[in-house]
Amino acid sequence: MCGIVALWNAGSAELAARMTRQIAHRGPDEFAVGRVGDGPGILGHCRLSIIGPDNGRQPIHHGGAAVVANGEIYNHADLRAILGPDRFRTASDSEAIIQLFDAASSGSAGERWIDRLDGMFAFVLCDGERLIAARDPLGIKPLYMARLDEGLAFASEVKAFDGVAVSDIAALPPGHLFDTRSGLRRWHRMPHGASSAENGLDVDDLVRELRMVLEEAVRKWSMSDVGFGAFLSGGLDSSIIAALANRTLNGGLRTFAVGTQASPDLIAARRVADHIGSEHHELQFTAPQIAAAFEEVIYHLESPDIDLVRSAVPTHFAALLASRHVKVTLTGEGADELFAGYAYHKPYVGHPVALAEEITRSLGTMHNINLQRVDRLTMAHGLEARTPFLDRDLIAFTQTIPVELKLRQVPNGPLVEKWILRKACEDLLPADIVWRTKAQFDEGSGMVDSLQQALRLATGVDGDVDREREGLYYRSIVEQRYADPDRIFATAGTWASDRVVA
Repeated sequence: MCGIVALWNAGSAELAARMTRQIAHRGPDEFAVGRVGDGPGILGHCRLSIIGPDNGRQPIHHGGAAVVANGEIYNHADLRAILGPDRFRTASDSEAIIQLFDAASSGSAGERWIDRLDGMFAFVLCDGERLIAARDPLGIKPLYMARLDEGLAFASEVKAFDGVAVSDIAALPPGHLFDTRSGLRRWHRMPHGASSAENGLDVDDLVRELRMVLEEAVRKWSMSDVGFGAFLSGGLDSSIIAALANRTLNGGLRTFAVGTQASPDLIAARRVADHIGSEHHELQFTAPQIAAAFEEVIYHLESPDIDLVRSAVPTHFAALLASRHVKVTLTGEGADELFAGYAYHKPYVGHPVALAEEITRSLGTMHNINLQRVDRLTMAHGLEARTPFLDRDLIAFTQTIPVELKLRQVPNGPLVEKWILRKACEDLLPADIVWRTKAQFDEGSGMVDSLQQALRLATGVDGDVDREREGLYYRSIVEQRYADPDRIFATAGTWASDRVVA
């Protein structure tokens, strides 16, 4: 949705403006920087206007306080009704943050006021005496914190600090809140996954309830005052989201697919789009186009991690395509983590407790891997990506589902990942799509097949480029594009999917 910057007891409005311009791709619609009253807080904001586009300019002020926010508060209408609509001066969902804080300060919203925010968000709120910064439970929206002079600096991306004399840059952890009065605290804890099924569990009833919770999540995350669409790879996860979103819109959803010519994803996506009746768009990319995209992809990704880069390239092309038509797109991120959809989950069969622990662990690390990829590459194109599978209520419910129903050994049949998700949605899509074997995004899109040719073109190397040389090439791009590349290397997301049972 936006990019945010905040300085506390440090810097100047000119510095805040410079930092905000370095992430201006996140919010191409509006730009604002200003000091909060006479206090030590300076806030910067670049806006992608989605909710309340006419009067939602940020920072949003109330009394002597102001807030800048990135993301969406999906229950803002409920909060308006609870707090009293007369309090609100804008139609922006972000105003719910500062109004809820104000109500908490007066004792009418409770000390755990932030727990009442339902959505994906990062924000900084300050008045003359206090600054509060917070991040959503999964870390879907990014926020970094650093030391600057005797004070603090905050920003949505590490590149905002590039060339700025800050130290100790670190991501604010997901589900945490930082308060200059009391320090850092966790405000949300990930619910732990269930391991074994109880005797007499009604699986059919669980399947039906999962479907209802999923439908509600898609409805909630489709909230928008502007047009939206959905990424569609033709895989199970994106196809489910697209099918449900199209029903929410009563038809006419715009779907976006990318890949090399005749890649499996393009073929499957066309089949799904035809089945659900979406307005379908596709972009075919080539090895030379991949080679030409590496520099911008890695600059925006803020990571040279090989596997992350490989999956970021098709995300770049998907965001490029979608941004030509909409400001908001839904994605299928999170389903593999919730429902044991990765190949590395398979050795956990027969070890339900370990699998439940791994699912919980991986959900807690998504912010630094897949969610970083999705956020950076969509925001690079002024596009907001939403992840309905990571809805707070859906996660809470899904974590009660025994893992044996997620990664299930079918009697006299194969081992099926995401089994209960497939069962809950098998009426939405053709059977060959519902039961299609999972392919990684970089594989299904044809990225892997074109990678060697792209790397040869980009590096000038004859013959195959091994992983070591590939990684060095990606690191060299960081070194070329950033004044302080070591900061990127220190904060970069890396894959941690090697947890298997011995």
